[in-house]
Amino acid sequence: MRVAFHLILLSTLSGNAVAAGDSPALDKQDIRAQLSPRNYTSLAAELGAKIDRIAVREGERFTRGQTLILFDCTLQAAQSQRARAALGVAEKVVAANRRLAELHSVGNLELEVSEAEVTKARADVALTDATLSKCAIAAPFAGRVAEQKVREKQFVPAGQPILDVIDDSALELEFIVPSRWLAWLAPGYAFEVRIDETGVTYPAKITRLGARVDAVSQSIKVAAVIDGRFPKLIAGMSGRVQMVPPTVAVTAR
Repeated sequence: MRVAFHLILLSTLSGNAVAAGDSPALDKQDIRAQLSPRNYTSLAAELGAKIDRIAVREGERFTRGQTLILFDCTLQAAQSQRARAALGVAEKVVAANRRLAELHSVGNLELEVSEAEVTKARADVALTDATLSKCAIAAPFAGRVAEQKVREKQFVPAGQPILDVIDDSALELEFIVPSRWLAWLAPGYAFEVRIDETGVTYPAKITRLGARVDAVSQSIKVAAVIDGRFPKLIAGMSGRVQMVPPTVAVTAR
């Protein structure tokens, strides 16, 4: 697994060219870094209801598709049963009217009205089924619970955030460098980052460069990852990135 980070550039390159024959290494760069997940979201209620159960607590792991939140939807279930019963009645009425229409014992208008009632009843069933589908919230990806905002048995309105979840299997790194670094910086360029919380230095490398240069600041966004699997690394940790640009020589004219 590759782990990536979000970086904030603190210092800039002091110089990127020297006279021919000198060619000393460029200054070592000092960059502060903070870990952040690539995927994260806040799971919210899609209907006003009482929370029946929250299956995971803060810090616990879950799998993709796992049910994380269940609501008490007793009222919605009763409405669904009522809608299905109304549909059954409407279907029987239209079936009877069709037989009567064959015998010319009922008018076309009455038959069409009964058929419209069936269509309406089916729409009511679809509506209640859609509402019942909101009574459980499944995990959009595998990860961990970052924060639990409400408690079980608490009533929440529609739109109320309940859980903040993150995918800590892919933590992103992005940072800004001077655009002149494009002379040597490319995907695959290796550097190291030392995380304060673990006291360990990890190998990392550039994965991609930004699509455009900011003309005002003359900078470009860079993304990178750490090579290897490091379970101790979690979102929110911070540290210091050390980049040692290669020697650049310019022929004197």
